[in-house]
Amino acid sequence: MVTTVQVREETQRLLERLKREMGLTSYDEVISRLVRAKTGLPSSLFGACRGSHPFFREDEEEHGI
Repeated sequence: MVTTVQVREETQRLLERLKREMGLTSYDEVISRLVRAKTGLPSSLFGACRGSHPFFREDEEEHGI
């Protein structure tokens, strides 16, 4: 689905500048990267369970292995 987003000319210029500097091909990519950077959500979390906790491997010694 494609959606039109209305922005001021100054915002469009900033998006264009960031697009070039980041080597991206669309404003969508720029906005997506900025949002992920701000929220700390990596793209690899697509489909992850909301509220899940990070995984930490326990030492084998704790299990007597």
